[in-house]
Amino acid sequence: MIDATTRVRIARPSRDLAAAERFYADGLGLDVLWRTTERVPGHHDLLMVGPPGGAWHFELTHDPEHPLEPTPTVDDLFVVYLGAPVDDALVARLEAVGGTRVGSHNPYWDEFGVTISDPDGYRLVLCSRAWGA
Repeated sequence: MIDATTRVRIARPSRDLAAAERFYADGLGLDVLWRTTERVPGHHDLLMVGPPGGAWHFELTHDPEHPLEPTPTVDDLFVVYLGAPVDDALVARLEAVGGTRVGSHNPYWDEFGVTISDPDGYRLVLCSRAWGA
């Protein structure tokens, strides 16, 4: 049964896991929950980030034998509901580690937050609203 305690993993490819780690861990402040970059034939390199003890984590993959080029669209969003105004220092930190502030395809996100493109071109939205608001 799926409920509020169900574990969720969101996964997508990355060109450069080190750049992704700088963005999501050093920039956004998520913890590295798992990392594997042993270059084992037939296996993907993985970076899993998220809140410690959380019911979700974000997984970035890289297949060194058959790399995928990320193909983000303007509506591929990873939204973080802050429930508070977006801190300018957080935005500056994300930009310093490879992010690019961009306008949002949906004006809702510009009205209630800040959108930043990660090093692979996927969009992170820092939303000032609380979840469900």
